[in-house]
Amino acid sequence: MKKKVFITAFLLAGAMQFSFAQAKLVEKVTKKGSEIVIPYEKYVLPNGLTVVVHEDHSDPVVHVDVTYHVGSAREEIGKSGFAHFFEHMMFQGSDNVADEQHFKLITESGGTLNGSTNKDRTNYYETVPANQVEKMIWLEADRMGFLLDAVTQQKFEIQRSTVKNERGQNYDNRPYGLFGEFASKNLYPYGHPYSWMTIGYLEDLNRSDVNDLKNFFLRWYGPNNATLTIGGDVKAKDIVKYAEKYFGAIPRGPEVKPTVLAPVVLEKNRYASYIDNYARTPQLRIIYPTVADYHKDGPALACLAQVIGQGRNSVLYQSMVKNQKAVNAGAFNSASELAGEFTFSVSPFPGKSLAEMEQLIDAGLVEFEKRGITDEDIEKFKSQNESRTINRLASVSGKVSQLAAYQTYLGNPNQIGKELAAYQAVTKEDVMRVYNQYIKGKNRLVVSALPKGKEDLKAGADNYTVNTAGYKAPDYGYAGLKYAKAKDNFDRKKIPGQGANPVVKVPAFWTKTTDNGIKVIGTKNAEIPTANINIYLKGGKLMETADFSKAGLSSLFAAMMNEDTKNYTSEQFGLELDKLGSNISVGSSTDAIVFSVQTLTKNMDKTLALLKERMFNPQFNEDDLARIKKQRSEAISNARTSAANVATNVYDALNYGKQNIFGIPDEGTVETIKNISLADIQAYYDKNIGSQEGVVVVVGDVTEAQVYPKLSFLNELKNKEVTYPVRLGSPTITKTKIYLVDIPNAAQTEFRVGGITGLKYDATGEYYRSNL
Repeated sequence: MKKKVFITAFLLAGAMQFSFAQAKLVEKVTKKGSEIVIPYEKYVLPNGLTVVVHEDHSDPVVHVDVTYHVGSAREEIGKSGFAHFFEHMMFQGSDNVADEQHFKLITESGGTLNGSTNKDRTNYYETVPANQVEKMIWLEADRMGFLLDAVTQQKFEIQRSTVKNERGQNYDNRPYGLFGEFASKNLYPYGHPYSWMTIGYLEDLNRSDVNDLKNFFLRWYGPNNATLTIGGDVKAKDIVKYAEKYFGAIPRGPEVKPTVLAPVVLEKNRYASYIDNYARTPQLRIIYPTVADYHKDGPALACLAQVIGQGRNSVLYQSMVKNQKAVNAGAFNSASELAGEFTFSVSPFPGKSLAEMEQLIDAGLVEFEKRGITDEDIEKFKSQNESRTINRLASVSGKVSQLAAYQTYLGNPNQIGKELAAYQAVTKEDVMRVYNQYIKGKNRLVVSALPKGKEDLKAGADNYTVNTAGYKAPDYGYAGLKYAKAKDNFDRKKIPGQGANPVVKVPAFWTKTTDNGIKVIGTKNAEIPTANINIYLKGGKLMETADFSKAGLSSLFAAMMNEDTKNYTSEQFGLELDKLGSNISVGSSTDAIVFSVQTLTKNMDKTLALLKERMFNPQFNEDDLARIKKQRSEAISNARTSAANVATNVYDALNYGKQNIFGIPDEGTVETIKNISLADIQAYYDKNIGSQEGVVVVVGDVTEAQVYPKLSFLNELKNKEVTYPVRLGSPTITKTKIYLVDIPNAAQTEFRVGGITGLKYDATGEYYRSNL
């Protein structure tokens, strides 16, 4: 589009009348029967802002989301990182909101807030009590329409430093942190908007100036490129009124047209490697270009990834992990708005080459072709997807996020039912078709991340160099952009008031005590047809107090409880759960072993039968223990290269002291893990898994009468009259001390500051107030 058109758009929009713009109702969706749908009303303001409202009066809260259809894909070579950088700047105040006041107003209202940027969109969101919703709309409108005059060089420099530090902490100075950047650069053509990371390059951040950021805002942050989505205890007519008042006079921005790119095609197999200064062992990724998000082949590719590389029954787990040929191996299909990737990822044990890992993956694909796709594969894929889809509707923030994403990418929020139907329609033939179309015999990128001095472990000789010839920077139309503010007939500096504080109704709950003394509490939540059950059996890490030489025992015990049972292998057990769309996991906390259950209510009986099997019939095997100990030792050793992990471990050791088990990491150390035997695992079960001080919490679309009788098997737990160790105090700190830990050549410094309070958990007292 020409420069003249851009200027005209702003001038015309700036000449709007003082009266509030009238929103047009475009669509109203209601729920019919038991269909999977998120009801909403959709409006469009004259300036192009889309407003989506979902009424949910179950709790007195509201979630506000403003999504701008711009991410790092709207950047260019030499100017990467702008979208994310600008996300930071949007929190630094505007004409009528002082610096840091955005945070202050929301947190003091009892709310939470954040923002995020990816390749294709940037969003800002907050969850607050329902009486604060007008204030949230005012805040969001102020930074959309009145930001630039509040942007100063000082704020710019502060946020530039913040982003650079974020890049260092999350990417540059951590093991494998640059894997994604290196892979994208070698997979996509030079200049392709997915060929760099959202965080951007340091040199681009260093050369950017305030005017670059201002132009980015003017080009992409117009109301016609945004969606305001609000859900919660609100009335649609009120939200529309507030949107018209605060957003209606903001001038329309330049037109934003969809990006159209040809699919990525590799002319041959590409091999590329880089030296990772923080990695202890190499890592391999094999990437095939696939399809963009919402493509018709997406569901079948997701199913393919699950069969080949996800879960205990997957081809790669059986051929590489269970037999201890690799620490982990998996496959996943990821998709964004413009392109998708099917990725194999493998972490070998020390001494193994990535060439060997690539051969094992290829052998796994040959094995997959022999086995094909089974009816059970399709059944479990559909059940798991149904469960995930339903669980995404559990919170108002989850529903708002879904509506916002569908509107942003597809122009229609009413997609969840259609997406579910697409996944439920996948057939065995579909999965084999996409395998043959996108994977079998197709060219791929093979990336090796190598520790220093281990260049000989790469998968293959590097044979690809990024070709920069022929690149032409896109003309996004930055020339001639003008900043025009809204003209109002009200005082925007006046912070909107709030209604009466909402009354929080404590949900009705029931309590019972089993015959063997386990306390049970439950509440019915009928929003979605699921149930969550947590069983807390006292013990956990606390039980390691008697023998520090076996620190990590409770964590290792919990891991073994997720393996075989007397009647099922771990693979068979996992398959039964997958077919139900359920999940059962066992974990260890500071003072409990926790059995966590998630199930659709229609599958609760079968899921609880599996829980009983897991709880009462574990089958501890030497092979499983050896594999898990080997994996954990590798994880602990690799963590030593992370400054963040080192800082946390040293901090805990100093605060708790040498005589306190909580001064040792939950997973133990390489040395203590070696001391744990199968007999120790069995002894932990025999001595500690009982009813004493047990607690059960049930939340879901079930009544007491429906669920409590089904938990009668818990009466089979015996009271083993365990003597629980007294939790020791921490050393007295008489004065502030500073400890330094030297990590040679570390690029950044990690700080840990604090002390042990000794506060015990409580729901309403001092512990609760200290977290406000």
